[in-house]
Amino acid sequence: MSPDDPQPLTSDAARMIEIGMALWVVALVVCVLVPTLHQGQRAWWPWTCAAGIAGGGLALLYVRRGRGNAAGAHLPARAQRPSDGPTSHT
Repeated sequence: MSPDDPQPLTSDAARMIEIGMALWVVALVVCVLVPTLHQGQRAWWPWTCAAGIAGGGLALLYVRRGRGNAAGAHLPARAQRPSDGPTSHT
């Protein structure tokens, strides 16, 4: 990797999930307070917000338990076998 290559950005996955959940909560409040957003053909909109909040909650649990932060990404490399090429049986 050369020094001119861009470095990956570090991010806080839990914080991003919390922000996403907060946005879903805002969307749910707006859907419930504005009658035209949850009546007729749009009756499913509040349920979509609730599903977004629930999905975010599950993702937050997943990340906080240590499984969603690439903890296992640094696995040892596969051992080289002496006969990776074609084998000859003589």
